[in-house]
Amino acid sequence: MTVTDGGSLTAEITDILVTNCGLDPDAAAHAPAASLEELGMDSLALLELSAVVADRWQVSIPEQAAQLSIPAVADLVARRTDPPGHTENSIVIAAPMELVWSVTNDVASWPDLFTEYARAEILDRDADTVRFRLTMHPDENGVSWSWVSERTADPVTRQVQARRVETGPFEYMRIRWTYTEEPDGVRMTWVQDFAMKPTAPVDNAGMTERINTNSAVQLAVIKEHVERLALELTTTPPTRVTPTGTASAVLSTGTGATGADDE
Repeated sequence: MTVTDGGSLTAEITDILVTNCGLDPDAAAHAPAASLEELGMDSLALLELSAVVADRWQVSIPEQAAQLSIPAVADLVARRTDPPGHTENSIVIAAPMELVWSVTNDVASWPDLFTEYARAEILDRDADTVRFRLTMHPDENGVSWSWVSERTADPVTRQVQARRVETGPFEYMRIRWTYTEEPDGVRMTWVQDFAMKPTAPVDNAGMTERINTNSAVQLAVIKEHVERLALELTTTPPTRVTPTGTASAVLSTGTGATGADDE
């Protein structure tokens, strides 16, 4: 269930508190910003509220809800009932599979491949699994966001499974990359499944829009980068092409693990 009308949900939470928990409706009306504790709601009242909310919306109310106002509780319920985020974006890259796979799976070179990452630090490798820290370029407020992710690449099926280890504003973030050969090249697809925390600055719908917008930009950048390398490989000796080291290294690296937008 998705709740879209914050005012109606606030009224519904208020009605639950009045009907089931003994809230004085006049007190709530005169102090809309007051916390539940300030409105006289004790632990038993909060337990009853939690039970009704769980039954009606399948949402758990945290223990610290006593410090929240009624509109804040309504916002929490609205965010928790927001459907999980899901995006799927792809692009066809006119280049050989081995080149597409190796370049996009070289995590250490991501700052040269993506426009949003300032640093990519490899923390651990275990066979085809890599754990790494990504740091973005500073945002408009001068903040450099950073987190740890983990990815496992399968060079046989040409798929990569990834997740955020440090989730930040996300409840979870899982990403799957697939590579399929087509007549015009290699289709690289990013599928992302996630949910935002109630305290996140955007909800699932808002983050879905952001990811779809940014994925289109990053995929286009990657396409241009890899297709340029492919062209260079056909016009110059392999040892003179250096996307991340030497051309021979690029074409022989097939088992690394990489990441995706917001990975």
